Amino acid sequence: MLTFMLDPETWLLWAAMLAIISLEGNPAPPPVPPAEPPPPAPAPPPTGLAYAPACLKHETGPDHPEKPGRLRAVIDGLEAAGLMAKLLPLPVAPASLPVLAAVHSPEYIAEVELACQSGASYLHASDTPVSRGSYDAARLAAGGVIAAIDAVMDGRAANAFCALRPPGHHASRSRAMGFCLFNNAAIGARYAQQRYGLQRILIVDWDVHHGNGTQAIFLNDPTVLCFSVHQYPFYPGAGAASETGAGPGRGYTINVPLPAASGNAEYLRVFETVLRPRALDFVPDMILISAGFDALAHDPLGGMNVTAAGFARMTRIVRQIAAQTCGGRLVSLLEGGYRLDGLGAAAAGHVAELIPPG
Repeated sequence: MLTFMLDPETWLLWAAMLAIISLEGNPAPPPVPPAEPPPPAPAPPPTGLAYAPACLKHETGPDHPEKPGRLRAVIDGLEAAGLMAKLLPLPVAPASLPVLAAVHSPEYIAEVELACQSGASYLHASDTPVSRGSYDAARLAAGGVIAAIDAVMDGRAANAFCALRPPGHHASRSRAMGFCLFNNAAIGARYAQQRYGLQRILIVDWDVHHGNGTQAIFLNDPTVLCFSVHQYPFYPGAGAASETGAGPGRGYTINVPLPAASGNAEYLRVFETVLRPRALDFVPDMILISAGFDALAHDPLGGMNVTAAGFARMTRIVRQIAAQTCGGRLVSLLEGGYRLDGLGAAAAGHVAELIPPG
């Protein structure tokens, strides 16, 4: 057995040579490139806007509060707030006769058309004037709600606002009333159910006047939860807390009457303590807002003290409910609001809360 004695320097030399041989036989792996950042999340779809200038052709006379200038005030308010560029314009077509007939009797639909075409001044009540352009405008107002629901359901819009007239929540199955010809919210609810198979619809009505037409249409229906907060006692005389529905629909009508001069605090308390828990229990598949802005302080046809900021906070609560229950599916439609110097700002605050962040 031979033993080689190496001094320390020789050992170090041999170790260095072996290390070089090892590296040449097993080269180091190439450097790993840095990971690419994940792609940015897609932007949420925008808020849709259903607007039809032909709705201005519903002429009611220079002294009537439900005048074309209301619609101009809303659009001007959206433009002044810089919101129009953020909204997705939705094409609006007249609601088809079958869509209208899901809520209104065929005889009534024909009566509205005839009254307008014949040059009648009023329909059923002196507070509901009509003109030759009113029938087409009313079909467009209902059709705008249909367009908004379609856009939300097919993903083009996260939610939508319908700046259209005449309003609708006083119209019943076969009667015009309170400036209203066709009940746009009720037509939208039935369309969403029949076209898309949605089972439960929540209608939130914060117009200063009780939506008696909407309530009557769905009085016996447990698939539509009608919530109304309104000034009481007041026009149209309905909307007591004791009115809760009938038959299978009992418990699916919620009326919260408030005294005159109620403001943001009172409304928001109702939204938090009454609307939110009941809506979360109902779990709607879509929410419709009958957005009347006549609870605005100093509105000539109201007696409440809600501010534009109050409407925005009410909108935020409803949007939160929609996010929790139905994937954000929410369509708002214009009802009342007659203080032209404040209507635009109130509508803009409402729409600004609808627009998804980001």
